[in-house]
Amino acid sequence: MSTTHFTTDHEYVRVDGDSGVVGVTDYAQAQLGDIVFIELPPVGKKIRKGEPLATVESVKAASELFSPVSGEVVEVNSALEKTPAQVNEDPLGGGWFVKLRLADAGELTGLLDEAAYETHVQSL
Repeated sequence: MSTTHFTTDHEYVRVDGDSGVVGVTDYAQAQLGDIVFIELPPVGKKIRKGEPLATVESVKAASELFSPVSGEVVEVNSALEKTPAQVNEDPLGGGWFVKLRLADAGELTGLLDEAAYETHVQSL
């Protein structure tokens, strides 16, 4: 069973076992506007929590996606290179960015659950 954790910067990690799928939330994609380009890291890259994981360019601006957890990139969503707008259409589904093999599951305790994240978004 997977569990989704969120950052206050609107990234998520959906954890299943020792791996997690990372992307941006619906709130984040709405704030970015129409996404036109995404640069993903190479498979095998080791990322620490808080480090830039991907670059997202939209009609409004270019932004970095920061990793909510530490880990090694084991898969990238290469479909986003051809259709980056998939993030706008389905950010929590087909618009995911990378899959990481988690380095330290203990880092998840510092993240928000869905209810806490919704409360955070409503306070903005």
